[in-house]
Amino acid sequence: MKILVLNGPNLGRLDLRDSKVYGDIDFPALTELIVSAGKEFNIECDVRQSDSEVEIISWLHEAADKNTPVIINPAAFTHYSYAIRDAADMVKAPLIEVHLSNPMSREEFRHTSVISGVANGTIAGFGPDSYRLALIAISRMVK
Repeated sequence: MKILVLNGPNLGRLDLRDSKVYGDIDFPALTELIVSAGKEFNIECDVRQSDSEVEIISWLHEAADKNTPVIINPAAFTHYSYAIRDAADMVKAPLIEVHLSNPMSREEFRHTSVISGVANGTIAGFGPDSYRLALIAISRMVK
């Protein structure tokens, strides 16, 4: 099985972000962790990151057209991108929202997710393990 793992703005620069919030991992290491964890579940993970809302929407359209499951960390787009929400809603395969940190324990503006309502589930606050937990969930959902 192949899935898309989509990551939003600033996640490509994890090494420069607050390690108390995002941990001590850079994006290449996060990508390797995701790919390795996917192999444990016989899942091929196509990991992508973009700071562009347009590109993320295009990738979600691709997933919708190919009926590909998605793990998405929309990052800051979580809180306001109705365009990404609408594209995510077109994905009929499993779609799981993930976050490295727990948005509910952070600033109030981060407490709203426009994506959660169209996702099969949300996993947040477990650092890189959030992705691993999402892989477990997707592997069970597609059986």
